[in-house]
Amino acid sequence: MKATVAVFFGGKSVEHEISIISGIQALSALDKSRYNALPVYISKDNHFYTGSRMGDIKTYKNLDEAVRKATRVVPVPFGGRAALMRYPAKRFKNNIVAVFDVAMPVVHGTNAEDGTLMGLLEMLGVPYTGCDVLSSALGMDKFAMKAVLRRHGLPVLDALAFTARQFAADEDGITAEIEDKFGYPVVIKPVNLGSSVGISLAQNRGELKNGIDLALEYSGRVLIERAVQNLREINCAVLGDIDEAIPSVCEEPITTNEILDYSDKYLSNAGEAGGKKSGMSSLKRKLPADIPKELEEKVRELAVKTFKALGCSGVARIDFLNDSKTGELYVNEINTIPGSLSFYLWEATGINFPDLLDRLIELALKRHRERKAVTFTYDVNILADASFSGLKGKS
Repeated sequence: MKATVAVFFGGKSVEHEISIISGIQALSALDKSRYNALPVYISKDNHFYTGSRMGDIKTYKNLDEAVRKATRVVPVPFGGRAALMRYPAKRFKNNIVAVFDVAMPVVHGTNAEDGTLMGLLEMLGVPYTGCDVLSSALGMDKFAMKAVLRRHGLPVLDALAFTARQFAADEDGITAEIEDKFGYPVVIKPVNLGSSVGISLAQNRGELKNGIDLALEYSGRVLIERAVQNLREINCAVLGDIDEAIPSVCEEPITTNEILDYSDKYLSNAGEAGGKKSGMSSLKRKLPADIPKELEEKVRELAVKTFKALGCSGVARIDFLNDSKTGELYVNEINTIPGSLSFYLWEATGINFPDLLDRLIELALKRHRERKAVTFTYDVNILADASFSGLKGKS
């Protein structure tokens, strides 16, 4: 009997459309001889939808029309599996629209990839691919990620983080601290976004102010770090879990700007939406990266160490910053659900897309078995013999 795999994509995120592309790519790549593929689209207002048309990328050319023709559902526990229940329910009808065995989150950005969706899947009690709640949250918060990696002895750039309220209250003081700590140029980032959204480079105080304003449009917290000179960006994916993980080949993204941005990643060579040459897979790159063997080995080693330090599972992509003149190498960030699931890196490593998804599902089932062996509740009701006489509220 084939297992049903529910692929979740979309969500309330600035990376909504990129998630749709990645999700459709995964749906298309699932081995249909082994799995029933179930699309679950999360709208920008966090409603869940499914239906036969939701696995077709053309459906999403008009998002309002897409949801009108779909079935709105809510996921609920269902005897060790999970069910999608019609919402609102119809009286005297069977409202179970679909049942699935494994969830595959293919979501990007806040309100989804940051552990939000994983928390829901944990409560459903269903196996799910990828990172758990904690590692997802750490991977999304760049400042927290740096703290953990520094604790594990991994090379990261020093950074300063502050909120919109803090900056408004002491703009001159924070600006002076940035200039004293880093000088120029500096990179300004939203603390908790991916896809290089809201990121800018500042060469002076005016550009710094504009960059902070831009970042605050997308996040309540901003991160500042010095810009690496003679910059070369190198990416490496990792597959596995905290017990065993392997690195992919390395890639070097080709940028049209001083830093890799959203346009470089998704708009410069977009390809056919939902196809294998769209989303992150459309980025112009050198694959494999044209770097010395020693640097390649170091990147791959640090990628696995980063993955394990954050407690990751499934597939993730770790992005590095390299000063091509000094040789300095820093972990920049981790993408716990990378665009296109980094299938192109694994194909170059010798693992095709369907096999990659098989491994993700196997890892999900492994983690689920291990967690089922852990005690989470006591089989006792301490309230059964309790006295509640002193707990009555007053009206």
